[in-house]
Amino acid sequence: MSILVLNGPNLSRLGKREPEVYGLTTLEDINRGLRESFPERSFEFFQSEDEGALLEKLFQIEDQGGCIGVVLNAGALTHYSIALRDAISAVHVPVVEVHLSNIYAREEFRRRSVISEVCAGVISGFGANSYHLGVRALLGLAG
Repeated sequence: MSILVLNGPNLSRLGKREPEVYGLTTLEDINRGLRESFPERSFEFFQSEDEGALLEKLFQIEDQGGCIGVVLNAGALTHYSIALRDAISAVHVPVVEVHLSNIYAREEFRRRSVISEVCAGVISGFGANSYHLGVRALLGLAG
């Protein structure tokens, strides 16, 4: 059983984009850290700047089976994508929403997540460790 680590727009720019907010860790560093920290787990990593590709990936893992859950950093889509919210509601695998920064300590528009209500939980503000905590949450849900 695998875990999908799903990343939305601008997360391909980690390590370069606003390092004072997001740090210097790249997305590949995060992925490598997850593989190293959870060697007994199988991961699938997917990042896209395209909202539709993220929806399709969620539907694909549901249709294929074999996935215990999703660790999702939706990036800016967190704050406005009703399509992503509906896709999370449509799949029957748990989704844990994660954020590198504490979205509740940032600009007003970043404090609202339209996807939180349909996710199993939210982890925010622990940098790359947010992903590790998201994986641990999924493993706990899987029992």
